[in-house]
Amino acid sequence: MRASFRLGRIAGVPVGVNWSVLVIFLLIAWGLSANQFPRAYPDRPWIAYAAAGLAAAVVFFLGLLAHEISHAIVAKRNGLQVGGITLWLFGGVAELKGEAPNPGAELRIAGVGPLVSLLIGMFFGAIAVALALAGSEGLLLGALAWLAGINVLLAVFNVLPAAPLDGGRLLRAAVWKATGDRTKASVVAARAGWVLGALLIGLGFWQFFAGAGFGGLWLILIGWFLIGAAGMEERQARMGSALRGVRVADVMTPQPQTASGDLTVADFVDNYLFAYRHSALPLTEEGRPIGLVTLDRVRDVPVDRRGATTLAEVSCRADELVLASPDESLNDLLPRLSECADGRALVVADGRLVGIVSPSDISRAVQRGSMREQITGRR
Repeated sequence: MRASFRLGRIAGVPVGVNWSVLVIFLLIAWGLSANQFPRAYPDRPWIAYAAAGLAAAVVFFLGLLAHEISHAIVAKRNGLQVGGITLWLFGGVAELKGEAPNPGAELRIAGVGPLVSLLIGMFFGAIAVALALAGSEGLLLGALAWLAGINVLLAVFNVLPAAPLDGGRLLRAAVWKATGDRTKASVVAARAGWVLGALLIGLGFWQFFAGAGFGGLWLILIGWFLIGAAGMEERQARMGSALRGVRVADVMTPQPQTASGDLTVADFVDNYLFAYRHSALPLTEEGRPIGLVTLDRVRDVPVDRRGATTLAEVSCRADELVLASPDESLNDLLPRLSECADGRALVVADGRLVGIVSPSDISRAVQRGSMREQITGRR
């Protein structure tokens, strides 16, 4: 999930927000200020309802952010890199680079998020109880009670044993620990996610036709998302199994053709394009990679500007490149593949370019790995 804009860094992790957050933020703020709070606390000024609704919505998303930051912090402590955190329509996602090294690490990384949400809910609940015992009956009490309930609900929902929820990770850790098979554990969690998604869709349709309206549609949307995400996780798990033991050197295209970043797009199109066999061209300087240009990027340059535009200007910059070593596990490389390079990585030894890994190389490796597993399984 891409971030539409960045908020900065928290605990060393980039934090961003996708535009879809605005949708759910406005729905929450509107629902509280226009419906729930006026019904529970009538005869207040509309500005008070609006302020309480907006404040509750902001604090709720800060709680979501705390949930994801906790995942990121524990993941880093267990040896994983974190690419960033993005808040979006369905909450938040921490982009972890790689897999947990063992079931215990998986348990810790997955379990801390719901625990943080539960603690936040209990914190607001305790304040609400204290205010109620002190005789308070205003909007502040209502906002605190809502924040307590929604965070506890978030914690409970997240521990449901179904991928991609945190509970799915907990289920995977348990199955992994019991069987010693990470792939089997991932498939079990993904299948559970598919079942939960189907149940939510069925419940959503029932509520919609029973008159629940938006609530039913929201459940359908969540169920549809769970099914899609669970299916993707199962495919990734099977691909990881097929690629187990495969090194980058086993699949890379060695000694790829390269070009200078000073070459103009027009010169490349006129003299090199038809002789080049691949859709991505590494740019090097004294044998060291400094960029990567794809044919799609070249094609996007207007014809009248190609003579004045260099390949370096339309390439992925050096800091955007994914670099790998020949002996690195292909499974370790896959989570690091960047969108800028269209799923490609440059293979470097002693700082010099020795190969390139493309999506086609990975697809062929998956096919060979799947065939190997089938043959091994038949023996």
